[in-house]
Amino acid sequence: MPNVVLFNMEGKELGNYELNDAIFGIEPSMSAIHTVVVSHLANKRQGTQSALTRAEVRGGGIKPWRQKGTGRARQGSTRSPQWTGGGVVFAPKPRTYKKSVNKKIKALAMKSALSSKVADNNLLVLDSIAFDEIKTKKAADMLKNLKVETKALVVLAEKDENVYRSVKNIEGAKSTFVGELNVYEMLKYDKLIITKDAVEKLGEVYA
Repeated sequence: MPNVVLFNMEGKELGNYELNDAIFGIEPSMSAIHTVVVSHLANKRQGTQSALTRAEVRGGGIKPWRQKGTGRARQGSTRSPQWTGGGVVFAPKPRTYKKSVNKKIKALAMKSALSSKVADNNLLVLDSIAFDEIKTKKAADMLKNLKVETKALVVLAEKDENVYRSVKNIEGAKSTFVGELNVYEMLKYDKLIITKDAVEKLGEVYA
């Protein structure tokens, strides 16, 4: 089973912490990660773009000039696509980009992302993270104590408003909790800072 160092918020080592091999020690599946990330990005698309076809543009009912004898090209309507104010050829219409992924692939992708963080030494486990007030400086000091100088995702077992809003104002950092953790965000941030309680909760869900 993979072992990591357990830290506190001051950056002090509290000893070793053993991670669940079934979640943090598997061979990462790049295929599963790719599938889930593509699905995540596709599902974020609104698909509300829309334009009018020539049948929907107002006006243009009368033929602009007679068919022959004018020396100009024949035209049937001023709302044809080649006219200014005309309709759009193959106009985009509202549609859904939703892609569904089965639970096994989602779980495999999550475990693969967590395992890759451990393999790359980008996972930091803390005994706990708690602020008695909303203070960005406290969150910044925590990251400094942990020597985190890259983009970091802080993961808690449950939502904590003090931690969330304290971390929110730091550029390149974000706080979330186990219930909202996703593969895309784990890949987006270099370091994953997670509490011991959150690790145990992940074990309950994915072990």
